Amino acid sequence: MTPIFVDTGAWFARFVPSDPDHPAAREWFEENTHPLITTDYIVDELLTVLKVRGEFQRALEVGPSIFNGDVCNLEWVSQADVANGWRVFSPIATRAGASPIALAEWSWNGFASRRQWRSMSISASSGRSALFHEKSIAWNERGQV
Repeated sequence: MTPIFVDTGAWFARFVPSDPDHPAAREWFEENTHPLITTDYIVDELLTVLKVRGEFQRALEVGPSIFNGDVCNLEWVSQADVANGWRVFSPIATRAGASPIALAEWSWNGFASRRQWRSMSISASSGRSALFHEKSIAWNERGQV
């Protein structure tokens, strides 16, 4: 079964009942049968966003469930992942013909996590840019799941 990469916005919607997308996210996560993958960079962003948005207690509850592997498989971004992410990220603003998707929609976490989602045949060039939208739930090589 194809694993699904879960980005920050999807986790936030899943764990925060006041988020407008919480009901849909909760339902999707409850019905999903695919293995889920996220990275330590995504978890870093999630816990920071939770804290900054007044959800520190929720961050303390969510962190262990992710770190212990209860809700997903946690992939650790390596030094090579960071170097490769930076190689793509750093010149992108000056590259002639750079994709507006890459310029406007990808976070640094997306670039650093490229190996994980690319290993699942998720292609940034296939128009699947919503992988990094704030409210994305999940994507695999066929598109949104």
